[in-house]
Amino acid sequence: MIIVATAFFVLLFLGMPVGIVLGIAGMIGILDMGGGHFLAMVPDRFFSGLNMFPFLAMPFFILAGEIMNRSGLTLNLVNFAQALVGWLRGGMAHSNMLASVMFAGLTGSATADAAAFGNTLVPAMKKAGYSGSYACAVTAAGSIIGPIIPPSTLAIIYGSLMGVSIAGLFAAGIIPGLLLCLVCMCLIAATARRLNLPKDDRGPSLARILKEFRHSLLALILPVFILTAILTGITTPTEAAALAVFYALFVGCALYRNIRLRDLYEMLARTALITGVIFLIIASASILGWWMTFNQIPQLIANGFLSVSENPAVVVAMIVALLLFIGLFMDINAALIILAPVLAPLTLAIGLEPVHAGMIIILSLTISLMTPPVGACLFVLASVTGERIESITRSLWPFIVVQLLVLIAAAYWQPITLFIPRLLGLAG
Repeated sequence: MIIVATAFFVLLFLGMPVGIVLGIAGMIGILDMGGGHFLAMVPDRFFSGLNMFPFLAMPFFILAGEIMNRSGLTLNLVNFAQALVGWLRGGMAHSNMLASVMFAGLTGSATADAAAFGNTLVPAMKKAGYSGSYACAVTAAGSIIGPIIPPSTLAIIYGSLMGVSIAGLFAAGIIPGLLLCLVCMCLIAATARRLNLPKDDRGPSLARILKEFRHSLLALILPVFILTAILTGITTPTEAAALAVFYALFVGCALYRNIRLRDLYEMLARTALITGVIFLIIASASILGWWMTFNQIPQLIANGFLSVSENPAVVVAMIVALLLFIGLFMDINAALIILAPVLAPLTLAIGLEPVHAGMIIILSLTISLMTPPVGACLFVLASVTGERIESITRSLWPFIVVQLLVLIAAAYWQPITLFIPRLLGLAG
């Protein structure tokens, strides 16, 4: 066990891609356990780790988001959000948060949100008088709503690995995602005068709202269609994702007519790149996961937690603290794949409902996307905008604090995550 842990952290520290680190660590563990002839099982474990039908939903959702973004529908969502709340003090910050919720329903990706709005909203906010670090902080805080509001790639991964209803996890993310947006907008409103945030000269206008709603309607229909189809059981998440791609292509090619064959090639290549990275992590983690299961490491960790306390509230606090800490240093997809099989049995042991437990784990890891030193959204925004990570982080801390409050509330008050799944019969 020590040699595997040492190899894992040394290779990670040296900067080797996490997917390769997981595979090498798993192979070292298997080699140490049974010698060279045990390595014959590695290819089988590698490919069987991906042999799950729900995983097909991920590339489809990623491609649908790419097409919608390229067709210009993202800008329509931003304009609609600006019409709704742009007249408030700090209006562009408010509209950034609101647009993140709408955009989350298209992609399910925090880094896609950060990249898209880093290229569009951050320059517009800076031009309007916001500091670059504050504009990036608002964008980072809004971007983590992406993996919470359905469709969510993290929910697909967790549900597939742990046998938990993906539709239930999708439904469980709706209220927490909206709460993340709400608390951030409250923070913006509470600090707007002190920070002297700009205010749009134009007041609220029903005519403008209706105009922008009409322009953004094609984009707004998609997440509603996806959710309705999945939550009512009409389609599986994979089938809904494929239909989302068809819809996005129809809108971009037939209605807007601004997607060329060359654009389609670029979007397919980018989708393959993003999916390939995630699938490499999943496949490699299955090797390490088999070694951990064979050596009963999940049970040892669960027993270690329960030896500290059997009080469910204390155990939940330890789980959240562990996930937030691990998220500081590790890619969240890898952390989810490694830790979910370890922590899920522990959550069952203390009586947590599986969908609720899954959402606690997903929420905890998602918040780490905007925390240094390896917060993916921070790096995306820094590279896109040229702002320093240190300055973004200084402006971001208040948003991290209020979003941690949402995490704590969701962890200890089940209705936040389970109200909608229970209403739809998707959770116990």
